[in-house]
Amino acid sequence: MLPTLNGRIQTRVFLLAVVGSIWTLLVTPVLPTGASLGASYGATFSVLLVVLVLGVLWELVYHGLQQFRWEKDWPTLFGLLTGVPEGLLVWFLFAGGALWIDSLSGPAFAIHFVSTWLIVWLVANGPMRVPFIHWRINGGRLI
Repeated sequence: MLPTLNGRIQTRVFLLAVVGSIWTLLVTPVLPTGASLGASYGATFSVLLVVLVLGVLWELVYHGLQQFRWEKDWPTLFGLLTGVPEGLLVWFLFAGGALWIDSLSGPAFAIHFVSTWLIVWLVANGPMRVPFIHWRINGGRLI
């Protein structure tokens, strides 16, 4: 399957909204935030929302970069490694004060972001291909 730009955006939004939200609900209570559970949920869902919004912008950047590749797509490992610059950008936005959040420490952010990224990537490259047969045929589009 060669995912289209529209398909990659739809897949990213769907996976972060569904899989990312479920994982965030499960992992937030055990994160070392040192804050109340409500503040921790607010912080982790804020990170998830920022990753989702910035992810759409990242997809535009990735699409431009992919135009220089012969097959116009990333190898699967690149899809996993794109989490590094995305995570760093989100962390610097929060830690640098561009986005205000005070109840998420560095270790809590790292655990949440990395685990969410891995789970979303694993679902996209495994189980998602089974129930969404047309997703594979239609370039990653869900709608």
